[in-house]
Amino acid sequence: MTRAQTELKNMKILAIDDQQLILMSLQKRLEETGYEVKVADSGRLGIESFKTFHPDLVIVDINMPGMSGIDVIKHIRIIEESDTPIMVMSGNTDEKVIVNGFELGIDDYMKKPVSLNEVTARVKRIIGKPEKISTEITKSDDSAQMLQQYCVGVVIPCYNEEDRLSGKEFKDFVHSNLGYHLCFVNDGSTDNTLKVLEELSVGNENKISVYNCEKNGGKAEAVRQGVLHLAKDPQLDFIGYLDADLSTDFRDFDDLVKTIEKSDFKIVSGSRMARMGADITKESARAIISKTINLIIRTILKMPFNDTQCGAKIMDKEIATLVFNKSFITRWLFDVEIFMRMRKHYGKDKVIQLICEQPLKRWIHADGSKLSMSDSVKIVGQLAKIAVHYN
Repeated sequence: MTRAQTELKNMKILAIDDQQLILMSLQKRLEETGYEVKVADSGRLGIESFKTFHPDLVIVDINMPGMSGIDVIKHIRIIEESDTPIMVMSGNTDEKVIVNGFELGIDDYMKKPVSLNEVTARVKRIIGKPEKISTEITKSDDSAQMLQQYCVGVVIPCYNEEDRLSGKEFKDFVHSNLGYHLCFVNDGSTDNTLKVLEELSVGNENKISVYNCEKNGGKAEAVRQGVLHLAKDPQLDFIGYLDADLSTDFRDFDDLVKTIEKSDFKIVSGSRMARMGADITKESARAIISKTINLIIRTILKMPFNDTQCGAKIMDKEIATLVFNKSFITRWLFDVEIFMRMRKHYGKDKVIQLICEQPLKRWIHADGSKLSMSDSVKIVGQLAKIAVHYN
Protein backbone atom coordinates (compact mmCIF):
# COMPACT_ATOMS: atom_id res chain seq x y z
CA MET A 1 0.00 0.00 0.00
CA THR A 2 1.37 3.41 -0.95
CA ARG A 3 1.94 6.33 1.39
CA ALA A 4 -0.85 8.25 -0.36
CA GLN A 5 -3.29 5.42 0.40
CA THR A 6 -2.36 5.07 4.06
CA GLU A 7 -2.27 8.76 4.98
CA LEU A 8 -5.44 10.21 3.56
CA LYS A 9 -6.53 11.82 6.82
CA ASN A 10 -5.32 15.26 7.81
CA MET A 11 -2.67 15.49 5.12
CA LYS A 12 -0.33 18.38 5.87
CA ILE A 13 1.53 20.67 3.47
CA LEU A 14 4.33 23.09 4.30
CA ALA A 15 4.71 25.95 1.79
CA ILE A 16 7.91 28.04 1.87
CA ASP A 17 8.19 31.25 -0.18
CA ASP A 18 9.46 34.73 0.63
CA GLN A 19 6.55 36.39 -1.21
CA GLN A 20 3.40 36.68 0.90
CA LEU A 21 1.24 37.40 -2.15
CA ILE A 22 2.12 33.96 -3.50
CA LEU A 23 2.00 32.15 -0.16
CA MET A 24 -1.41 33.35 0.95
CA SER A 25 -3.07 32.53 -2.38
CA LEU A 26 -1.49 29.07 -2.39
CA GLN A 27 -2.49 28.45 1.21
CA LYS A 28 -6.07 29.50 0.57
CA ARG A 29 -6.51 27.18 -2.42
CA LEU A 30 -4.90 24.16 -0.76
CA GLU A 31 -6.94 24.62 2.43
CA GLU A 32 -10.11 24.95 0.36
CA THR A 33 -9.14 21.69 -1.33
CA GLY A 34 -9.01 19.99 2.08
CA TYR A 35 -5.34 19.99 3.09
CA GLU A 36 -3.91 21.34 6.34
CA VAL A 37 -1.39 24.02 5.35
CA LYS A 38 1.37 25.85 7.19
CA VAL A 39 3.38 28.62 5.53
CA ALA A 40 6.84 30.12 6.11
CA ASP A 41 8.26 33.21 4.41
CA SER A 42 11.93 32.24 4.69
CA GLY A 43 14.06 29.15 4.40
CA ARG A 44 15.08 29.33 8.05
CA LEU A 45 11.49 29.51 9.28
CA GLY A 46 10.62 26.75 6.85
CA ILE A 47 13.15 24.39 8.40
CA GLU A 48 11.89 25.20 11.90
CA SER A 49 8.32 24.49 10.81
CA PHE A 50 9.39 21.25 9.12
CA LYS A 51 10.71 19.91 12.43
CA THR A 52 7.53 20.67 14.38
CA PHE A 53 4.78 20.43 11.76
CA HIS A 54 5.89 17.10 10.24
CA PRO A 55 4.35 17.76 6.80
CA ASP A 56 3.40 15.13 4.24
CA LEU A 57 4.60 17.46 1.47
CA VAL A 58 6.90 20.48 1.20
CA ILE A 59 6.42 23.12 -1.50
CA VAL A 60 9.41 25.46 -1.71
CA ASP A 61 10.62 28.37 -3.84
CA ILE A 62 14.24 28.44 -5.03
CA ASN A 63 15.14 32.13 -5.13
CA MET A 64 14.82 33.24 -1.51
CA PRO A 65 17.21 35.62 0.28
CA GLY A 66 19.38 34.09 2.96
CA MET A 67 18.60 30.39 2.95
CA SER A 68 17.68 29.41 -0.61
CA GLY A 69 15.28 26.70 -1.66
CA ILE A 70 18.20 24.45 -2.62
CA ASP A 71 19.56 24.88 0.93
CA VAL A 72 16.17 23.87 2.33
CA ILE A 73 16.09 20.76 0.14
CA LYS A 74 19.63 19.80 1.20
CA HIS A 75 18.69 20.22 4.87
CA ILE A 76 15.60 18.03 4.56
CA ARG A 77 17.31 15.31 2.54
CA ILE A 78 20.80 15.30 4.11
CA ILE A 79 20.56 16.74 7.65
CA GLU A 80 17.07 15.50 8.51
CA GLU A 81 17.50 12.36 6.37
CA SER A 82 13.82 12.66 5.43
CA ASP A 83 12.09 11.24 2.35
CA THR A 84 9.14 13.64 2.68
CA PRO A 85 7.98 14.54 -0.86
CA ILE A 86 9.26 17.95 -2.03
CA MET A 87 7.83 20.09 -4.83
CA VAL A 88 9.67 23.14 -6.12
CA MET A 89 7.58 26.06 -7.39
CA SER A 90 9.87 28.73 -8.78
CA GLY A 91 10.46 31.26 -11.52
CA ASN A 92 14.03 29.99 -11.81
CA THR A 93 14.25 28.17 -15.14
CA ASP A 94 18.01 27.53 -15.06
CA GLU A 95 18.48 23.93 -16.25
CA LYS A 96 21.41 23.38 -13.85
CA VAL A 97 19.26 24.42 -10.88
CA ILE A 98 16.42 22.14 -11.98
CA VAL A 99 18.72 19.16 -12.50
CA ASN A 100 20.42 19.84 -9.16
CA GLY A 101 17.03 19.79 -7.47
CA PHE A 102 16.14 16.38 -8.92
CA GLU A 103 19.58 15.02 -8.03
CA LEU A 104 18.91 16.07 -4.43
CA GLY A 105 15.65 14.12 -4.50
CA ILE A 106 12.80 16.51 -5.26
CA ASP A 107 9.60 14.97 -6.61
CA ASP A 108 8.43 17.76 -8.93
CA TYR A 109 9.50 21.14 -10.33
CA MET A 110 6.85 23.70 -11.32
CA LYS A 111 7.89 26.77 -13.29
CA LYS A 112 6.11 30.05 -12.55
CA PRO A 113 3.86 31.41 -13.82
CA VAL A 114 1.70 28.41 -12.99
CA SER A 115 -2.03 28.11 -12.33
CA LEU A 116 -3.39 27.09 -8.96
CA ASN A 117 -5.38 24.39 -10.75
CA GLU A 118 -2.15 22.82 -11.99
CA VAL A 119 -0.47 23.10 -8.58
CA THR A 120 -3.43 21.38 -6.92
CA ALA A 121 -3.44 18.60 -9.54
CA ARG A 122 0.29 17.96 -9.01
CA VAL A 123 -0.15 17.89 -5.23
CA LYS A 124 -2.94 15.30 -5.54
CA ARG A 125 -0.73 13.20 -7.82
CA ILE A 126 2.06 13.07 -5.24
CA ILE A 127 0.22 12.68 -1.92
CA GLY A 128 -3.32 11.87 -3.01
CA LYS A 129 -6.67 13.58 -2.51
CA PRO A 130 -7.81 14.63 0.95
CA GLU A 131 -10.31 12.17 2.45
CA LYS A 132 -12.77 15.03 3.01
CA ILE A 133 -12.69 17.43 0.08
CA SER A 134 -13.76 20.97 0.95
CA THR A 135 -16.76 22.50 -0.79
CA GLU A 136 -15.62 26.07 -0.15
CA ILE A 137 -14.14 26.64 -3.63
CA THR A 138 -16.58 28.88 -5.43
CA LYS A 139 -17.36 28.70 -9.12
CA SER A 140 -15.28 31.83 -9.80
CA ASP A 141 -12.31 30.27 -8.01
CA ASP A 142 -12.30 27.44 -10.55
CA SER A 143 -10.92 29.80 -13.16
CA ALA A 144 -7.20 29.56 -13.94
CA GLN A 145 -5.71 31.76 -11.23
CA MET A 146 -2.05 32.30 -12.07
CA LEU A 147 0.80 32.43 -9.59
CA GLN A 148 3.16 34.97 -11.17
CA GLN A 149 6.91 34.67 -11.45
CA TYR A 150 7.45 38.05 -9.80
CA CYS A 151 5.46 40.21 -7.42
CA VAL A 152 4.35 43.58 -8.79
CA GLY A 153 3.03 46.64 -6.97
CA VAL A 154 0.83 49.03 -8.94
CA VAL A 155 0.06 52.59 -7.81
CA ILE A 156 -3.31 53.97 -8.95
CA PRO A 157 -3.77 57.70 -8.14
CA CYS A 158 -7.35 58.82 -7.52
CA TYR A 159 -8.87 62.28 -7.25
CA ASN A 160 -12.68 62.51 -7.18
CA GLU A 161 -13.04 59.20 -9.00
CA GLU A 162 -16.15 57.81 -7.27
CA ASP A 163 -18.16 57.78 -10.50
CA ARG A 164 -15.41 56.34 -12.73
CA LEU A 165 -13.85 53.60 -10.63
CA SER A 166 -14.64 50.15 -12.01
CA GLY A 167 -14.38 48.03 -8.90
CA LYS A 168 -15.18 44.79 -10.70
CA GLU A 169 -12.31 45.12 -13.17
CA PHE A 170 -9.78 45.70 -10.38
CA LYS A 171 -11.10 42.81 -8.29
CA ASP A 172 -11.21 40.45 -11.26
CA PHE A 173 -7.61 41.28 -12.15
CA VAL A 174 -6.07 40.62 -8.73
CA HIS A 175 -8.21 37.50 -8.39
CA SER A 176 -6.80 36.01 -11.60
CA ASN A 177 -3.23 37.37 -11.38
CA LEU A 178 -1.78 36.27 -8.04
CA GLY A 179 1.35 38.28 -7.39
CA TYR A 180 -0.08 41.72 -8.08
CA HIS A 181 -0.81 44.27 -5.36
CA LEU A 182 -2.85 47.36 -6.23
CA CYS A 183 -2.24 50.45 -4.10
CA PHE A 184 -4.92 53.12 -4.60
CA VAL A 185 -3.79 56.59 -3.52
CA ASN A 186 -6.61 58.93 -2.58
CA ASP A 187 -5.28 62.39 -3.44
CA GLY A 188 -7.38 64.47 -1.03
CA SER A 189 -10.65 63.78 -2.89
CA THR A 190 -13.64 65.95 -1.97
CA ASP A 191 -16.24 63.34 -3.01
CA ASN A 192 -16.76 59.77 -1.78
CA THR A 193 -13.67 58.33 -3.50
CA LEU A 194 -12.06 57.28 -0.21
CA LYS A 195 -15.18 55.39 0.85
CA VAL A 196 -15.40 53.66 -2.54
CA LEU A 197 -11.74 52.61 -2.29
CA GLU A 198 -12.11 51.30 1.25
CA GLU A 199 -15.09 49.22 0.18
CA LEU A 200 -13.06 47.92 -2.77
CA SER A 201 -10.32 46.66 -0.48
CA VAL A 202 -12.67 44.82 1.93
CA GLY A 203 -11.97 41.11 1.63
CA ASN A 204 -8.97 41.83 -0.61
CA GLU A 205 -6.66 43.47 1.91
CA ASN A 206 -3.63 41.42 0.83
CA LYS A 207 -4.11 42.38 -2.81
CA ILE A 208 -5.64 45.86 -2.61
CA SER A 209 -4.61 48.64 -0.24
CA VAL A 210 -5.54 52.30 0.14
CA TYR A 211 -3.04 55.07 0.87
CA ASN A 212 -4.84 58.23 1.92
CA CYS A 213 -3.42 61.72 1.37
CA GLU A 214 -5.58 64.14 3.35
CA LYS A 215 -4.66 67.11 1.14
CA ASN A 216 -4.70 67.24 -2.64
CA GLY A 217 -1.09 67.40 -3.84
CA GLY A 218 -1.59 66.64 -7.52
CA LYS A 219 -1.02 63.45 -9.48
CA ALA A 220 2.77 63.69 -9.33
CA GLU A 221 2.87 63.73 -5.53
CA ALA A 222 0.12 61.10 -5.22
CA VAL A 223 2.05 58.67 -7.41
CA ARG A 224 5.30 59.50 -5.60
CA GLN A 225 3.79 58.80 -2.19
CA GLY A 226 2.31 55.53 -3.43
CA VAL A 227 5.56 54.35 -4.99
CA LEU A 228 7.61 55.12 -1.87
CA HIS A 229 4.98 53.33 0.23
CA LEU A 230 5.16 50.19 -1.94
CA ALA A 231 8.97 50.33 -2.07
CA LYS A 232 8.99 49.40 1.64
CA ASP A 233 7.44 46.02 0.83
CA PRO A 234 10.37 43.55 0.48
CA GLN A 235 8.36 41.01 -1.54
CA LEU A 236 7.80 43.32 -4.52
CA ASP A 237 10.17 42.97 -7.47
CA PHE A 238 8.71 45.74 -9.65
CA ILE A 239 6.62 48.86 -9.07
CA GLY A 240 4.49 50.66 -11.62
CA TYR A 241 1.55 52.98 -11.95
CA LEU A 242 -1.67 53.08 -13.91
CA ASP A 243 -4.51 55.58 -14.37
CA ALA A 244 -7.70 54.90 -12.41
CA ASP A 245 -9.88 55.21 -15.52
CA LEU A 246 -8.05 52.22 -17.06
CA SER A 247 -7.53 54.07 -20.34
CA THR A 248 -4.61 51.67 -20.51
CA ASP A 249 -6.17 48.36 -19.58
CA PHE A 250 -4.70 45.53 -17.57
CA ARG A 251 -3.92 43.38 -20.61
CA ASP A 252 -1.52 46.01 -21.92
CA PHE A 253 -0.08 46.70 -18.48
CA ASP A 254 0.62 43.01 -17.97
CA ASP A 255 2.45 43.03 -21.31
CA LEU A 256 4.70 45.81 -19.97
CA VAL A 257 5.44 43.66 -16.92
CA LYS A 258 6.29 40.63 -19.06
CA THR A 259 8.76 42.76 -21.04
CA ILE A 260 10.64 43.99 -17.98
CA GLU A 261 10.68 40.48 -16.48
CA LYS A 262 12.42 39.06 -19.55
CA SER A 263 14.85 41.90 -20.25
CA ASP A 264 17.54 44.10 -18.75
CA PHE A 265 15.41 47.24 -19.01
CA LYS A 266 14.96 49.26 -15.82
CA ILE A 267 11.79 51.03 -17.00
CA VAL A 268 9.19 49.88 -19.52
CA SER A 269 6.84 52.69 -20.50
CA GLY A 270 3.63 52.40 -22.47
CA SER A 271 3.39 54.39 -25.69
CA ARG A 272 0.13 55.55 -27.24
CA MET A 273 1.64 56.02 -30.67
CA ALA A 274 -0.67 54.35 -33.21
CA ARG A 275 0.53 51.20 -34.91
CA MET A 276 -1.07 48.66 -37.22
CA GLY A 277 -3.73 46.68 -35.37
CA ALA A 278 -3.78 48.97 -32.32
CA ASP A 279 -6.96 50.55 -30.97
CA ILE A 280 -5.79 54.05 -30.06
CA THR A 281 -8.68 56.49 -29.67
CA LYS A 282 -8.30 60.18 -28.84
CA GLU A 283 -10.28 63.34 -29.51
CA SER A 284 -8.88 65.03 -32.64
CA ALA A 285 -8.09 68.36 -30.92
CA ARG A 286 -6.37 66.59 -28.05
CA ALA A 287 -4.42 64.48 -30.54
CA ILE A 288 -3.02 67.59 -32.23
CA ILE A 289 -2.08 69.20 -28.91
CA SER A 290 -0.54 65.93 -27.72
CA LYS A 291 1.68 65.65 -30.80
CA THR A 292 2.83 69.25 -30.34
CA ILE A 293 3.68 68.66 -26.68
CA ASN A 294 5.50 65.43 -27.56
CA LEU A 295 7.66 67.35 -30.04
CA ILE A 296 8.60 69.89 -27.37
CA ILE A 297 9.40 67.10 -24.89
CA ARG A 298 11.67 65.29 -27.34
CA THR A 299 13.49 68.56 -27.93
CA ILE A 300 14.04 69.01 -24.19
CA LEU A 301 15.02 65.39 -23.53
CA LYS A 302 17.33 65.11 -26.54
CA MET A 303 16.43 61.41 -26.52
CA PRO A 304 14.31 59.39 -28.98
CA PHE A 305 11.27 58.76 -26.78
CA ASN A 306 7.84 59.42 -28.28
CA ASP A 307 5.36 59.33 -25.40
CA THR A 308 7.02 59.95 -22.05
CA GLN A 309 3.80 61.07 -20.34
CA CYS A 310 1.78 57.90 -20.91
CA GLY A 311 0.19 56.98 -17.57
CA ALA A 312 1.33 53.34 -17.62
CA LYS A 313 4.85 52.43 -16.54
CA ILE A 314 6.62 49.59 -14.75
CA MET A 315 10.09 49.78 -13.27
CA ASP A 316 12.70 48.00 -11.21
CA LYS A 317 12.15 48.73 -7.51
CA GLU A 318 15.61 50.24 -7.05
CA ILE A 319 15.01 52.61 -9.96
CA ALA A 320 11.61 53.52 -8.52
CA THR A 321 13.26 54.58 -5.28
CA LEU A 322 15.86 56.58 -7.19
CA VAL A 323 13.51 58.60 -9.42
CA PHE A 324 10.74 59.11 -6.83
CA ASN A 325 12.98 59.98 -3.89
CA LYS A 326 12.56 63.75 -4.25
CA SER A 327 9.43 65.77 -4.89
CA PHE A 328 8.74 66.72 -8.49
CA ILE A 329 8.72 70.36 -9.58
CA THR A 330 5.53 69.96 -11.66
CA ARG A 331 2.10 68.54 -10.83
CA TRP A 332 1.37 66.86 -14.18
CA LEU A 333 4.63 66.30 -16.04
CA PHE A 334 6.40 64.10 -13.52
CA ASP A 335 6.74 61.40 -16.21
CA VAL A 336 9.01 63.74 -18.16
CA GLU A 337 10.91 64.47 -14.96
CA ILE A 338 11.47 60.73 -14.46
CA PHE A 339 13.20 60.54 -17.84
CA MET A 340 15.23 63.66 -17.03
CA ARG A 341 16.30 62.24 -13.67
CA MET A 342 17.34 58.99 -15.34
CA ARG A 343 19.36 60.94 -17.93
CA LYS A 344 21.05 63.03 -15.26
CA HIS A 345 21.95 59.94 -13.20
CA TYR A 346 23.08 57.56 -15.95
CA GLY A 347 23.88 59.81 -18.88
CA LYS A 348 21.96 60.04 -22.15
CA ASP A 349 23.59 57.09 -23.96
CA LYS A 350 23.09 54.68 -21.04
CA VAL A 351 19.48 55.72 -20.42
CA ILE A 352 18.49 54.82 -23.96
CA GLN A 353 19.55 51.25 -23.12
CA LEU A 354 17.69 51.20 -19.79
CA ILE A 355 14.28 52.52 -20.87
CA CYS A 356 11.96 50.73 -23.26
CA GLU A 357 8.94 52.38 -24.89
CA GLN A 358 6.42 49.69 -25.70
CA PRO A 359 3.46 50.54 -27.97
CA LEU A 360 0.07 49.79 -26.43
CA LYS A 361 -2.33 47.58 -28.31
CA ARG A 362 -5.25 49.67 -27.13
CA TRP A 363 -5.73 53.03 -25.44
CA ILE A 364 -8.91 55.06 -25.19
CA HIS A 365 -9.25 58.60 -23.89
CA ALA A 366 -11.77 58.34 -21.04
CA ASP A 367 -14.52 60.89 -20.53
CA GLY A 368 -14.13 63.12 -17.52
CA SER A 369 -10.38 63.67 -17.79
CA LYS A 370 -9.04 66.06 -15.16
CA LEU A 371 -6.82 67.78 -17.74
CA SER A 372 -8.69 70.53 -19.63
CA MET A 373 -7.73 72.19 -22.91
CA SER A 374 -6.68 75.35 -21.07
CA ASP A 375 -4.36 73.24 -18.93
CA SER A 376 -2.53 72.26 -22.11
CA VAL A 377 -1.31 75.86 -22.42
CA LYS A 378 0.12 75.71 -18.90
CA ILE A 379 2.01 72.55 -19.82
CA VAL A 380 4.28 74.50 -22.15
CA GLY A 381 5.30 76.72 -19.23
CA GLN A 382 5.93 73.68 -17.04
CA LEU A 383 8.09 72.13 -19.74
CA ALA A 384 10.20 75.27 -19.84
CA LYS A 385 10.55 75.00 -16.06
CA ILE A 386 11.73 71.40 -16.40
CA ALA A 387 14.23 72.32 -19.11
CA VAL A 388 15.81 75.01 -16.92
CA HIS A 389 15.78 72.94 -13.71
CA TYR A 390 17.33 69.75 -15.09
CA ASN A 391 19.72 71.27 -17.61
